[in-house]
Amino acid sequence: MSELSKRSTVYFDEDIHQALRVKAATSHQSVSEVVNEAVRVALKEDQEDLKAVSQRVEEPTLSYEELLDDLKAHGKL
Repeated sequence: MSELSKRSTVYFDEDIHQALRVKAATSHQSVSEVVNEAVRVALKEDQEDLKAVSQRVEEPTLSYEELLDDLKAHGKL
């Protein structure tokens, strides 16, 4: 752990904690390293999702009711 690391207490379900410990042991990493990588992946996915949404902001929207009407009109419902 680097000097710049911040310490935090996180509470996991017992089964999740056990899975983290096993994954850490089998990958020769600490639980902190496994959790940090998972958080990095999740944040990167969020960033990609936000980019995709911003690229599609000009696309027309379709209400749920309109979607159902369209599905019915095309024999899907």
